[in-house]
Amino acid sequence: MSGHSKWSTIKRKKGAIDAKRGKIFTRLIKEITVAARTGGGDPDGNPRLRSAIAAGKAENMPKDNIDRAIKKGTGELEGEVYEEILYEGYGPAGVAVLVECMTDNRNRTVADIRHYFSKSTGNLGESGCVSWMFEKKGIIQVDKDKCSEEELMDLALEAGAEDVVEEDAEFQILTDPEEFSDVRDALQEGGVEYSYASVSMIPSNTIEVTEEKPARSLLKLLESLEDHEDVQNVYSNFDIDDALMEQISEG
Repeated sequence: MSGHSKWSTIKRKKGAIDAKRGKIFTRLIKEITVAARTGGGDPDGNPRLRSAIAAGKAENMPKDNIDRAIKKGTGELEGEVYEEILYEGYGPAGVAVLVECMTDNRNRTVADIRHYFSKSTGNLGESGCVSWMFEKKGIIQVDKDKCSEEELMDLALEAGAEDVVEEDAEFQILTDPEEFSDVRDALQEGGVEYSYASVSMIPSNTIEVTEEKPARSLLKLLESLEDHEDVQNVYSNFDIDDALMEQISEG
């Protein structure tokens, strides 16, 4: 979880790739479309779609964009057919990396992903080689100045959260994926502002990266992967010392 938290933080500090609104919208539209295709166009009966719509609204995506994406998913409008693929591999220092993709061209995507891993002295592995190290969890991050720990715990646990963990300048709420939407909605209704909310893959253990060169190479790999048009999410199990992370982010 530490690596996930720090990676989220460094992306915000660097004004990273996901700050480009066009790329955010592209990824959200894909997620909404696939969610509607696999679970139907009614968000009340489709938790994945409900979460995708909420993410779109959080990024101020126009309602028309959301509606079109849903209709493309249900077949009411023509649109691309995306295939969901999970790639797994090892980055610098032996760090495990998961890459969730949605693509209309599997051959193009796997060639690009393999190139990124090779360029960083890592390697793309077989299915299942690192996914066993991760567990799917809902994670919601709340800055400490937005809510007291006691208030947050009462609200989150009452709504079905598994735990509230203090980490650096924020609290992290962990949920079962099935309870994620209920907990997030409870925070919104309670007036608690969160900085991040998603169903993510949380590592069961982390690998400490202590040297600057592999650390920079690892973060470059993660940025390159996230910049790819077919990549939806990237997860890894690295842990980098706060001082080194700050040094890299400023560099």
